This record gives sequence, structure tokens and C-alpha cells, in this order.
Amino acid sequence: MARRAEEHVVPTRVMLPRRVVDGPARQVAKRLMMALMVLAATVFIVWIDRGGYHDAADGSVDLLDAVYYATVTLSTTGYGDITPYSDGARLINVVFVTPLRVLFLIILVGTTLEVLTERTREDFRLKRWRTHLRDHTIVVGFGTKGRSAIQTLCATGLRKDQIVIVDPASKVIEIANAEGFTGVLGDATRSDVLLRAEVQKARQIIIATQRDDTAVLVALTARQLNRGAKIVAAVREEENAPLLRQSGADAVITSASAAGRLLGLSVLSPSAGTVMEDLIQQGSGLDLVERPVIKAEVGKNVRETDDLVVSVLRGHRLLGYDDPAASPLQLTDRLITIVRATNEAPPSHTPPTAPRP
Repeated sequence: MARRAEEHVVPTRVMLPRRVVDGPARQVAKRLMMALMVLAATVFIVWIDRGGYHDAADGSVDLLDAVYYATVTLSTTGYGDITPYSDGARLINVVFVTPLRVLFLIILVGTTLEVLTERTREDFRLKRWRTHLRDHTIVVGFGTKGRSAIQTLCATGLRKDQIVIVDPASKVIEIANAEGFTGVLGDATRSDVLLRAEVQKARQIIIATQRDDTAVLVALTARQLNRGAKIVAAVREEENAPLLRQSGADAVITSASAAGRLLGLSVLSPSAGTVMEDLIQQGSGLDLVERPVIKAEVGKNVRETDDLVVSVLRGHRLLGYDDPAASPLQLTDRLITIVRATNEAPPSHTPPTAPRP
């Protein structure tokens, strides 16, 4: 309960990926060094031409007077007790000291200017991101399950700018930004957080939270905001899977049971376990993909296709390859096939969303 309460007070904001910059202390140190270099250059110029300056106190200018004059000049104070009186000294002030004074002021206000510029640039990027974002994938939770899902999506050709991470932990969002993903900081059970992730325009939503009750609430909220998106969720306990389906999830993966079945299969047949693990790992060995039926395959038997067909998706019915109703193939069918992994993205990584019954 304390953890849930803490998540609800987390400020919500969108964090776009950006290049790594120096920390505040390092930036301040750099600006201080630049200011000291400008001051030293001004002192050197005044000291070299000290004969062209007049000190109202004693008439001559020594090193301390040069430092004093450079300080009050760069800070635009200008008491007037030390003045350039020769033509050469005045020319040097115009050509060298004045640009150094401007540079010194820019360095002093540089931090403020940088903050304003960065904020304006960030607002522009955020507005542009919202305008161009369409048919993207939202991943709720950037833990082990979320990362694995993203790796599979990227292996099928989905670009990183088409993936939005939602997580209540700021450190997690920072890691996601460092890896090139856009992150939304906040609790995904809240509708305003999902709206910041542009859930109403998303094509698919992956729910990979640590708790099953959180997954149910996220599924309910996401389905309310987007009726047509494909929602896939992971649960720890198999008894919670029907509840998630009732909440609007199109597919529910029981992570603990799935791992247990793979372990059992590997005990009975290590080779079969290896093949199954290869099938669910996109981009290497054999891949399990979904693709549309091409015109040349229309009217043919399932076994007459070039690929190894496992199932046929006809409307909302999933037919096995040995089901008599699966053949002949129809143009509106989609095939679940086993193919050899290639570097090219399969044509089904962004399939059209079927209407919900």
C-alpha cells in the first residue's frame, strides 16, 4: 500500500531521448574557467599597454591596477579612476577589450540562456513528437519482461521512435531515454498518464508490470481510452489471466507457467526445448511470424504454400494446419508460419488491427 501511494504522487511528464551532457557541476566549472581566461586575457592586454593608461591616484599603472581595471571593465562597473588616455590604448579597448567584455557577460548569463533555450527546444520537440506520433507501441513496465518484448519488436523491424515506455520510476525512464526510447514518467493505471503517451493513437499496448492487479487496472484504463488497440499483457498467476481478458486484453501470457512448460519440455526433450526457445527469440534461427495470404496462395491447400504453416487466422477463428476448414486458403486469411530468420523485417510486424467482437 505504501508503494502504491508513493507511485501516485510521482509527477507525470514525457521524457524524450536526448544526448548525454555534462553534469551541472562540470558545466559551472567550465564556465568559471572560461571567465577566468577572459579576465586573464584582459589583464595581459592592459599590462602590455600600461603606459597608455592613467591612474588618478598615483599616475602609473602596475599589475594590481591592471587586474583592478580589467575586473571593473569586464563587469561594466567603470569607476573612471583608471582610464586609457593614449590613442593606442583607446584603440586596443575598442578592438580587444570591448569584445572581451561582451564575451564575459555572455558567459555570466550563459546558464540562464542555456536553460531558456533548452526549455524552448524541449517544448518544440515534445510538440513535434505529439504531432507525428501515430500507430506506435506503448510498453508499460521496463523490467525484464518489458525489455524482452521490446527486443523482439525491434528485431522485427519496429523503430525505437515508435516505442513509448511508461514507468513510475524516474531512474527506469532515464535508462530508457539513454537507450533511445521516449519515456512517460507516471502510474499507467491513471488515464492522464496514458494520454500523455498518446494511448488513443497507439496500435498496440504491452503490459509488463510487476503486479497482476496493476496489470488489470492498466488494461481496463487502456481499453477505455482506445477500443481498437491490440493489448497484450503478462501475469504471474494463471488464475488472473481470465480477469485480464475480461478487462480488455486480447492476449494474456502467464510468465511463470510459460517458463515452467518450457522447462518441462526441455527435460523431456532438450532439443525440442531448444527449438521452442529459438522460435520465440526473433532474429536468429527460426522465427514464428504472422503474414497475409498472397494472391498466388488463394485457393490452395495449407500444405501447398512455400512456408511451413502452423495455423490459419480466419476472422476471429484460429485454425490448425490440419483442420479441414483451413483449406482452401482465402485472400483475407492470415498465416502463422515458421520461417528462417533474415535481416529483413517480416511484413507482419505491424498487422492491421482486427475489429473486436
